[in-house]
Amino acid sequence: MELLVFGHAGASVLFFPTRTARFYDYENWKIVGAIQDKIEQGLLQLFCVDSVDAESFYAHIPPAKKIARHLQYEHYILQEVLPLIMFRSKFSSLVAAGCSLGGYHAVNIAFKYPQFFNKVLAMSARYDLTLSAQTFPDLFNGYVDETIYYNMPSMYIPNLTDPELLDKIRKLSISLVVGKEDPFYDNNKHLSAALTSKNIKHELYIWDDEAHRPHHWRKMVRLYL
Repeated sequence: MELLVFGHAGASVLFFPTRTARFYDYENWKIVGAIQDKIEQGLLQLFCVDSVDAESFYAHIPPAKKIARHLQYEHYILQEVLPLIMFRSKFSSLVAAGCSLGGYHAVNIAFKYPQFFNKVLAMSARYDLTLSAQTFPDLFNGYVDETIYYNMPSMYIPNLTDPELLDKIRKLSISLVVGKEDPFYDNNKHLSAALTSKNIKHELYIWDDEAHRPHHWRKMVRLYL
């Protein structure tokens, strides 16, 4: 697995790519360049990781194998990437961030393992991959099991009762950003309402239009990262 690191100090950002995208796409799309000043000033370090979405959620394999492959990827993030980030000199805090499917990855891992994170930023994301919306299909073809359930934030948050886990999630700085014409707008509203019902403070930023493209994300990282 390859990744790119930008910066030398400041908050460390675990930056997940969009669906089936690669670790270099945020640089190519000038999203890294949009916050170059913060990187050079030592305010942010970006760790742009690769994905296995083409082997998991977007693979032509049974749903149970999709989620199993995703959990192998999650294991890689927890066991290899996080130690790389946290054992670097000048480590101070950790942010999970991403756009589109990357936003799902960021929220899911931060909510499942909040003890490692200080902040999560998700832009234009869907938090239940079993939902279909416009050109985005249900990635599990109507199938849901316990493993899938516990990896869909807008499924498990409404029913979450573990006081210790809830307390840790409440300590996170949470920002959700979505366009009001985005296919995932309703899902963002649903997750926001679920967080509110659990007394989890967060911000839901609603942009005009769809706001689901790199030129929007360049503006969003300037404001919220």
